[in-house]
Amino acid sequence: MFEAVPVDASDPLRFHAELDRQLRALIAGERDRIANAANASALIFQLVPGLNWAGFYFLHTERELVVGPFQGKPACVRIAVGKGVCGAAAQRRQSIVVEDVHAFPGHIACDAASRSELVVPLIREGGTEPGTVLGVLDLDSPLPGRFSEADRIGFERLAATYVAGSDW
Repeated sequence: MFEAVPVDASDPLRFHAELDRQLRALIAGERDRIANAANASALIFQLVPGLNWAGFYFLHTERELVVGPFQGKPACVRIAVGKGVCGAAAQRRQSIVVEDVHAFPGHIACDAASRSELVVPLIREGGTEPGTVLGVLDLDSPLPGRFSEADRIGFERLAATYVAGSDW
């Protein structure tokens, strides 16, 4: 049985390497994307300090994301691609770090306590074409400026681990 081990967050590189290692151990032998997303969101929410929401939105159609497994308050169910931080990250095919969600044009407030956000697109790489966007990993914090460049890089690696370890 897997048991999450607390991680010292004072060194961001070590923190994210250990978080990725624990996710790999957690999803080893399981390929179901929903089960893996549920466990990944629980692991992130348990080990990453300063979060009030951690979860996934999956691309339901080429124009719409639909909420998947998450930890935190109830969430917006459907987000149009291109709308809010999640929709913008899916459309741009790149991570977005928002220091103050109130300054992000078109921010969708599912939890009024959220002040900063990091959204990482889930991209399946392959072939010579750009990768396919499958959805996004969304992290919210009640702390302004919670997410750093090291967080962006670390969660991009974590998202890649999740995508590679799950069947699509």
